[in-house]
Amino acid sequence: MTIPVDRLSDPVVRAFVTALNANDREAFFGLLTSDASMSDDGTDRNLEEWTEREIFSSNGRMEVEDENEGGRTLVATYTNDTWGSMRTAWRFTVTDGKVSRFETGQAPAD
Repeated sequence: MTIPVDRLSDPVVRAFVTALNANDREAFFGLLTSDASMSDDGTDRNLEEWTEREIFSSNGRMEVEDENEGGRTLVATYTNDTWGSMRTAWRFTVTDGKVSRFETGQAPAD
């Protein structure tokens, strides 16, 4: 079962998922701090290169299954045109109303 994006608890994370699903680069990058960072499967990545490859040029989208920690930790089915669908975990650090870091990777099995 999925959680509708408009029901996500944290407003910044909700806006992040909305922008990602809409493939809206301007809104997406507007939600990040100027020094934002990210990791994928525990390895820090170049945020602009990673988002271009994994989100924007490959039609990335998230269907959220569960949220914890006030909406700053998500489990979602992440789909893009390159890799197909996979169950992923996302953790967000929000600073002054913007995402300063996000970490993603394969979600552990239930």
